Amino acid sequence: MTVLITGGLGFVGSHLSRALVGQGRGVRVLDAATTQVHGAQPHHTDSEGIEWVSADIADRRAVDAALEGVTAVVHLAAEVGVGQSMYEIRRYVRTNSLGTATLLEALLARRGQVQRLVVASSNTVYGEGVTRCPQCGLVNPGLRPAAQLARRDWELRCPQCAAPCEPVPTPESRPFAPTSVYAISKQDTEQLALCVGRAYDIPTVVLRFFNIYGPGQSLQNPYAGIAKNFAVRLLHDLPPLIYEDGRQTRDLVHVKDVVQGICLALESDRVAYEVFNLGTGRATQIAELARLMARALGKPIEPEITEQFRAGDIRHCIADISRACDLLGYRPTVSLEAGIPELADWLRGQDTTDLTTRAQDELSAQQLVR
Repeated sequence: MTVLITGGLGFVGSHLSRALVGQGRGVRVLDAATTQVHGAQPHHTDSEGIEWVSADIADRRAVDAALEGVTAVVHLAAEVGVGQSMYEIRRYVRTNSLGTATLLEALLARRGQVQRLVVASSNTVYGEGVTRCPQCGLVNPGLRPAAQLARRDWELRCPQCAAPCEPVPTPESRPFAPTSVYAISKQDTEQLALCVGRAYDIPTVVLRFFNIYGPGQSLQNPYAGIAKNFAVRLLHDLPPLIYEDGRQTRDLVHVKDVVQGICLALESDRVAYEVFNLGTGRATQIAELARLMARALGKPIEPEITEQFRAGDIRHCIADISRACDLLGYRPTVSLEAGIPELADWLRGQDTTDLTTRAQDELSAQQLVR
């Protein structure tokens, strides 16, 4: 199997490339190496036996050339940043939605050549995760009203009786409810791929990534990677900045486990046209994550709880990974207690610049932080 990885110079793509080379597979990556992700000097992978095609995913001619001789595609190429997507709308839609459409049209011209397409989606397509109301049972809450957030009333309420709800793991059957342009573009990505894949018999698998962390995250992109952003602040002896009250939760999954899931999706014969969550099933409060990172870095700095909120932010979304475990054989192997010190050790050896304040100022200027 020769695999084309779109976005293969990025965080997940670079880990995946090395894993596939280690399995003896041919690897080609197509990546535009944008400055926001890679800085002025992107890491070049040719020395590792990985061919790099430097091109935009929306460039049809380049995509056609990159597909020459490949038998599987992992589509990771995307602009990533929930907040930034709300004002750089055309950029996100062009790369994420049009880029996917370009790849799919190129695949149609090579019908029968590609035996597996694995597409990266995101937990953001759910919006808020599933919750349990003590009166009404399991419910799917919508975006919290602005008036509620303005009162600093942060927790989710039942859409039927308004009682406070508690989060539970969210399965793949939860209806789409995206709350950002980025999330809408990822919904586009997965639905386009599944629609075209089924129509033209291109076995397609969609993986919904939860909050990925680990060594190798982009230090140039302050709009993604919450654990890394906290660490960069701490390394500059600054407190991590946290919206709301810090009790909102996320499912943090190590990049090694995401790579495991992708490799399983490439190999399994019984998962075509299926959708899987890739997370851990474990909820971590954001303030607790900041404290875990501070301890790992030896920085006794408490996070700054701003009690501001960002438009479109969700309160809770935790993965139900039972389908991935049952059908893919996926098993998360890296605990947060092991993964956070590993990330801290890697970051100590990097040249870090704190870009989070600039990002915060940008979001505030766009009236997205209140």
